[in-house]
Amino acid sequence: MLEIKDVSKIYSTPRGPLSVLSHVSLTLSRGDAVAIMGPSGSGKSSLLYILGALEPPTSGSITLDGRDPFALPQKELAAFRNKQVGFVFQDHCLLPQCSVLENVLVPTLVASSHNGAGDRARTLLAQVGLKDRMDHRPAELSGGEQQRVALARALIREPLLLLCDEPTGNLDHISAQSVAGMLLDLHQSRQTILVVVTHNHELAEKFPLRLELMDGNLNKV
Repeated sequence: MLEIKDVSKIYSTPRGPLSVLSHVSLTLSRGDAVAIMGPSGSGKSSLLYILGALEPPTSGSITLDGRDPFALPQKELAAFRNKQVGFVFQDHCLLPQCSVLENVLVPTLVASSHNGAGDRARTLLAQVGLKDRMDHRPAELSGGEQQRVALARALIREPLLLLCDEPTGNLDHISAQSVAGMLLDLHQSRQTILVVVTHNHELAEKFPLRLELMDGNLNKV
């Protein structure tokens, strides 16, 4: 379960404090999927970074599977994030010098155990339609294919929480539809908690729960 309780985020700026999140609360269980929309600068990415334990809230609390990641020592926090959270960004962030298979395996390199990682990576790549592209470099793939590699990489550690920041934002319509379908299919088969930030109304409409972040507050659409 993911529990967000009364979370606020305030940044210091030369013009004074800037509040982007104001007492946000949300509870999601395994298998839940939510799309979060809102105008640029509304705090969507800030919320995602807090959920992914990349950035602490100014106040309030986050617990994932009963644990508060920000209460962990730095080394344990990194291990927790690596195992429990998968990230997919608008820019796929693949390593250009590595093959598709090697890119998917990157999160396992710092894991305490690598058992079965290669088999999981090959299975994931087959599921996203890249079974015959495992030895290719990212430059040899289309944008949609690169984002599918990023999706496989995000799932390689079998995380509980899958976070996506504009996962189809750089893709043409056909590629966006393909990636969105695979994202939801993989989420459902693995029963992750899926949180997607997007400006794409067509993508958001595929989700059972849609929220809008406006003036620092989350509201149902």
